[in-house]
Amino acid sequence: MAFAATQIEPIPKSVSAPSAPQSESRSHARRHWADYITAAAFLGDTASVLCGLVAGFWIRFNSGWITFGVESQARSLSAYFTPFCLGLLFFYLTFSRLGFYEPGTVFRFRRGALTIARGTVFWVLTYLGTSLVLKFEPPISRIYALCSFFCIFGLLLAWRGILSRIVQSEAFARQLRRRMLIVGWTEDVGRLLRAIEKETTRFYEVIGYVPLASGNGHTGLPRMAALGSFDDIEVLLQEHQPEMVVLADNNLDQAQIIGLVNLCEKRFVDFKKIPSYFQILVSGLQLELVNGIPMLGIVALPLDRLAHRIIKRTVDVLGSIAGLILSAPVILFCGVCVYAESPGPIFFAQERLAHKGKRFRMFKMRTMKPGSERLDHLNQSTLRDDPRLLKIGKWMRHWNIDETPQFWNVLKGDMSLVGPRPERVSHSLRLSEEIPHYNARYTCKPGMTGWAQVNGFRGDTSLAERVRYDLFYLEHWNLRLDFQIMIQTFYRRQNAY
Repeated sequence: MAFAATQIEPIPKSVSAPSAPQSESRSHARRHWADYITAAAFLGDTASVLCGLVAGFWIRFNSGWITFGVESQARSLSAYFTPFCLGLLFFYLTFSRLGFYEPGTVFRFRRGALTIARGTVFWVLTYLGTSLVLKFEPPISRIYALCSFFCIFGLLLAWRGILSRIVQSEAFARQLRRRMLIVGWTEDVGRLLRAIEKETTRFYEVIGYVPLASGNGHTGLPRMAALGSFDDIEVLLQEHQPEMVVLADNNLDQAQIIGLVNLCEKRFVDFKKIPSYFQILVSGLQLELVNGIPMLGIVALPLDRLAHRIIKRTVDVLGSIAGLILSAPVILFCGVCVYAESPGPIFFAQERLAHKGKRFRMFKMRTMKPGSERLDHLNQSTLRDDPRLLKIGKWMRHWNIDETPQFWNVLKGDMSLVGPRPERVSHSLRLSEEIPHYNARYTCKPGMTGWAQVNGFRGDTSLAERVRYDLFYLEHWNLRLDFQIMIQTFYRRQNAY
């Protein structure tokens, strides 16, 4: 069947439209389940906060554990009725603002735990700040507020952990699962399916895909069934009852896309489109008006903001100073070992590309035989069991010790503690021609470690995937992510050779 730009051909007589489509009924039931679970999360959170406030009061005033201060005498709960109500109100305002009741946070414990950590810290600061302004009588004890903070944090984590285990059980997860139909195929679909398979809850069930005549077939996922041709899409929607249709590539013309959207709307099926033109920095896309004409463009990234750059630079300076001091004995010990195994320079420097293509000399400890870096290996990364590596050099690379002299580069301002790893100039010139969006990595300072490295993309691994992880970091930068990467660098050493 052929789609028109403004209308859909009538449904064939052999496929009559049901009065109550199964996909609509299934979607309606799933929304009810999601609402019930969100309501349960809200009630459980309220109970956790109230219990935390009461527990904090008891610890401060009645437990006898804290005896110092003029407020140590026991007080009645009724005297703290107003502060309790205020604390509960601030909780609702804080966590609603942080999206604590969005499905992705309610159903996924890790994301919810991060929100709890951020929200409770902001909550206690706001709680104490407001108490100073409003002058409660009796005044809110700061020790009580801190005790309540720890109690609420622990109770919320425990409650959301229990809720997450319940939701992730197959009996509940099955009720929340959405049936997905893929139309067309791109590499992004393969990544999407692999991400879905990794999830323990499996909130999405991919029922198959519809190949496009002008598109590429899928590879690497033999269990993925081709359900039919695009000309039969209306029959397929009726037969398989998906709740979501994902258009993967842009091989359809505009009339066909509009027809597919209209068909999904008629069948009460959600329509999604994987971006094909803006394949980088898609989370920064924003609709704006130019002389009254709507246009889609990339907005400023987090590190384009001056305040964020100042914060990141402050952490870099303090971290590099601490790193130089703490790593000095390790550098001295490894330097002696390197010289004992292979007499020659302990350090070496390579020219690398930095922010906006600026060149700088990056320092490292030597891990190879003398002269190896000057040989014709410009198109080859270090391989596993590389014959050029020293014995001590292999150990140093495994623990990232050879990178410690780069604390000096960070202090100078050429690098950051966290960011995309800088490549040699010859590599960058070649890869910028081979890999789309490669030079977008250089919109921020390169780092000693990065999101791609802690996820195993270093050494002789996929450069395209490395770029994708680097771009994710640029789009989603925040200080918490930087600290997370720095911590993971110490224990995530996959492909560190």
